[in-house]
Amino acid sequence: MSPPGRPMGEYLGAQREGTPADGFARTGPSATLTATDALLIRRLHGGFPLSDTPFADVAQELGLTEDEVLARLRSMLADGTLSRFGPLFQIERAGGQFVLAALQVPEERYDAVAAQVNALPEVAHNYRREHRFNMWFVLACATPEAVGAACARIERDTGLRVYAFPKEKEFFVELRLPV
Repeated sequence: MSPPGRPMGEYLGAQREGTPADGFARTGPSATLTATDALLIRRLHGGFPLSDTPFADVAQELGLTEDEVLARLRSMLADGTLSRFGPLFQIERAGGQFVLAALQVPEERYDAVAAQVNALPEVAHNYRREHRFNMWFVLACATPEAVGAACARIERDTGLRVYAFPKEKEFFVELRLPV
């Protein structure tokens, strides 16, 4: 839970831009994690405390301060080591919809189109594939109608057809990678 009146993203300083000012030695997502960062990621993966003070609880477990936990998370978000930090929702229970979508992007435009697609708040993930449909992304929208609007916006902005595949059945796969 976030502190009263403060959204989780604000609590973490959800921006992903700028230079980390925490003093933890990393130079980007390909950099080697510090032992403490790896421990923190392992602890938080799939087990965030449900309390009024979740970051303080984790800090106490790991022998850190709450400020240090928050600073490390902010830094890993800012430098791209972590692409996101937050809950996963069954959006359909709230009236929304997830859709897997694909584009056929000319190679010479790939980076520019990826930047356009990734700039949209509805885009949750974006993957490059070695296939004629070479860009796959997930749209997470508050309503099914918003999916159509997001697809139309992407088509308008990129000039490319969006192939949308709404979820028909949900499968739970708990992917845990070693850190």
